[in-house]
Amino acid sequence: MAEKSQSPYPLAPGNGHSRSDEESIAANSKELKKKKRMKCLLYIVLFAVFQTGIILLFALTVMRIRNPKFRVRSGSFVDTFDVGTEASPTFNLRMNTQFTVKNTNFGHFKYELGTVTFAYRGTPVGQATIEKARARARSTKKVDVVVNLSSSSLSNTNELGSDISMGVIPLTSYSKLDGKIHLMKVIKRKKSAQMNCTMEIDIASRTLGNIICK
Repeated sequence: MAEKSQSPYPLAPGNGHSRSDEESIAANSKELKKKKRMKCLLYIVLFAVFQTGIILLFALTVMRIRNPKFRVRSGSFVDTFDVGTEASPTFNLRMNTQFTVKNTNFGHFKYELGTVTFAYRGTPVGQATIEKARARARSTKKVDVVVNLSSSSLSNTNELGSDISMGVIPLTSYSKLDGKIHLMKVIKRKKSAQMNCTMEIDIASRTLGNIICK
């Protein structure tokens, strides 16, 4: 029997499955790259949102500069406390007064020399000098000053006689401290601390009370 003739070149193996595998790998690779790009984009968006939130928070808190508050905190009488009678109404008082400068800003408040005026029913009866100084960031600075209060400037003492008979001398105080808020040693903003307070001197107990500041 004659032998079958064989081709000198081997037949190429079928490559249907091989191409299918290659296409699947390529598709998976593209899908992975797409997912990586989406993840990267998501991280960028989240980072941008986070940064925006930080900037917004910074602008609403640190960069929001407010006027400090200037108040009468307390007062006491130790040596001079001379008060007349209803028939002869006068007063001559020496009051140890404590003022406060409350600074709620994130930068310190540097204020200039100021004056606090005390008045009895609209007429000035005493003044206190506030030396220039600095209230630190987010703190309250206490300032102690001795104030001399006298009724010598009153032109009409009828109301004073009535108040003395009631045992209470009403007073008001007003002032304005001009200065600047220094933020991060770069930003400087002009601000002022204003005072508008009412109070009462109790003659019997020799105390200052009912202090109300706006």
